[in-house]
Amino acid sequence: MTARIAAAPISWGVIEVPHWGVQLDRERVLSEMTGLGVSATEFGPGGFLPDAPAERAHVLASAGLRAVGGFFPIVLHDAARDPLPAIERELEAYVAAGADTLVLSAVTGRDGYDGVGELSEAEWGTLLANLDRALDAAAAVGVVATLHPHLGTVVEAPAAVERVIAGSRIGLCLDAGHFTLGGGDPLQLVDDHADRIVHAHLKDVSLAVAARVRTGELSYRDGVQQGMYCALGEGDARIAEIVAALRGAGYDGWYVIEQDTVIESEADAVRALENARRSIEFIRAAVAP
Repeated sequence: MTARIAAAPISWGVIEVPHWGVQLDRERVLSEMTGLGVSATEFGPGGFLPDAPAERAHVLASAGLRAVGGFFPIVLHDAARDPLPAIERELEAYVAAGADTLVLSAVTGRDGYDGVGELSEAEWGTLLANLDRALDAAAAVGVVATLHPHLGTVVEAPAAVERVIAGSRIGLCLDAGHFTLGGGDPLQLVDDHADRIVHAHLKDVSLAVAARVRTGELSYRDGVQQGMYCALGEGDARIAEIVAALRGAGYDGWYVIEQDTVIESEADAVRALENARRSIEFIRAAVAP
């Protein structure tokens, strides 16, 4: 099977976090994606594409891009806040656009990704139940729901990921960058739980900068701005080994170039495009027959 390679708007600095940086317009981002030979993309944050499902589908089709699905941050641990209505509304856009992968992030409810989200036993029970409810709601319309372990959310560290694996049926989105930042070894995660990995966000990481973020010396945004993520194959995350391990385990999901970027100037935008180009060249070579 031909490997499925996609991009994500965050590699162009488009993100849901307030005051992150310049948010490039979607016409430029989608045009630069296709200019790199990319044929599929994640949706990006709310507001990047139209909310109306049919209109969202039309924008992507007009740009010549297939819809993958995308990153959907939502509170899943609060018994007083039912996440299913919002998830079901989002899935309407997936159906309209033919997208197949919903990437849930179990956020704390605060803006941004600084700080630690720790749950009570009751909140853990609510989270795990809601993950299975989301999985079933997505499956009902032909979409695969996944959970993205993510820095600054309630599922960040390896112990939390193991608890999700043991207590829920949902599959994982492997993000080499965030799992490293959470104190884990992404290659070991593939070795131990390849059968639960159904989506891949590819980031390469400077461990020197990541260590400063983990200790709180730098905020997450400042770490990104100071080069925590670099073009694939140019950092310390052993991306080639991770991809080889996934392929060896029979992984047939998406490989998404999804590297958080801060853009504050045109020079930053040009650099983001160049990083995306090098990353796409790397992953194409890594998954070549």
